[in-house]
Amino acid sequence: MQAAMSSRRRATTTRDHRRGPLHPRTSARVVPDPARDDGAAAGHRADHGAERQLGVRADQPRQLVRDHHPSLIFAVLGLTGAYVMVRMPLTTLRKLILPALIGSVLLVAVTLIPGVGITVNGNRNWLPLFGGFRLQPSEFAKLALVLWIADLYARRQKSLDIPRYILTPMVPVAGAVALLVVAQRDLGTALVIFALTVGMLWVAGLPGRHMGAILAALFLGLLVAVAQSPHRVERLLNFTNPQADADSAGYQAIHGMMAFATGGFWGVGLGGSRQKWGSLPEAHTDFILAVIGEELGLVGTFVVLALFVLLGFAGIRVATRTREPFVRYAAAGITIWLMIQAVINIGMVLGLLPVIGVPLPLISYGGSSLLVTLVALGILINCATTEPGAQRALAAGRANRRRGRK
Repeated sequence: MQAAMSSRRRATTTRDHRRGPLHPRTSARVVPDPARDDGAAAGHRADHGAERQLGVRADQPRQLVRDHHPSLIFAVLGLTGAYVMVRMPLTTLRKLILPALIGSVLLVAVTLIPGVGITVNGNRNWLPLFGGFRLQPSEFAKLALVLWIADLYARRQKSLDIPRYILTPMVPVAGAVALLVVAQRDLGTALVIFALTVGMLWVAGLPGRHMGAILAALFLGLLVAVAQSPHRVERLLNFTNPQADADSAGYQAIHGMMAFATGGFWGVGLGGSRQKWGSLPEAHTDFILAVIGEELGLVGTFVVLALFVLLGFAGIRVATRTREPFVRYAAAGITIWLMIQAVINIGMVLGLLPVIGVPLPLISYGGSSLLVTLVALGILINCATTEPGAQRALAAGRANRRRGRK
């Protein structure tokens, strides 16, 4: 009987191994999802590992293009949108903010309708589009919310010394958007919205006692949201010691660290990652930095961090040097949003924060996030043209072009 039980256990272990590791968010087995994020394939799974050891398949380049062509399309759309934002007068942009906010919030609400919204990894974030594409409305809501707050504070510039004009209706509207996202079970995006809301309150000059009350309320709200989901509680308690549950809650964090350790200082070479071929869940999205660390090493990781620091510095420079209130708040809000999202993702991958599923701006796979981020950067560039020095340089350039035509 003992031999039979041992044989049964070995068979069960073999079946579990074939099914794949436990998913870090849902504690379910990781299985291929043929339509992960914006209609694209889930990326590279465990079955690619054996093919990687045997060599690159003859059809692999074509397969990679098929898997990632939605991101290429969203990248083209994002660059086009960024160009339009750079050329658009800010007065015209401000007229479009309220319709954009209302439209994006309505789309977020539509995802909660049964049979309409698409659930992936427990989050009901996506809406189906044509051709198998998917749209994540909460990404658009983040940008629309930042611009709406900037426009609100710009119109109330002379009254912002009164806390009531800072808090209302900004906090109720931002809270309503965040609660809709929480209802989608997307705590990561909700956390980003909460953080950028606090950042905008700070930029507007909210007094310390009011800020303390806001922070306390947000902390209690996050505790309640985390307590509603057992796997979130598990991840929160596990992140300080992922080895305590290496097969479930700590699986993703451990393999992320393994990727950094394998990369060392110079990395194993571009395309040489082993973790991304199935061992590291969400290697193409939330944990893309771990793959960069494995392939490009500590040097490549520092380059990515330096680029984000440079982006943050540029945004702060625009916000502090402009004379226009809307530009100040818009540039500050976009910078706070992107920097907070980057800090959360980097801290998550490095094991300094719990894994909550926040993508790395501009780098993580995901068409909606890429499109919205590029449009936001186009608005930031437009805001940069309002600097006194930039205006002089642009005027000089136009004068030179006119002289050249003569």
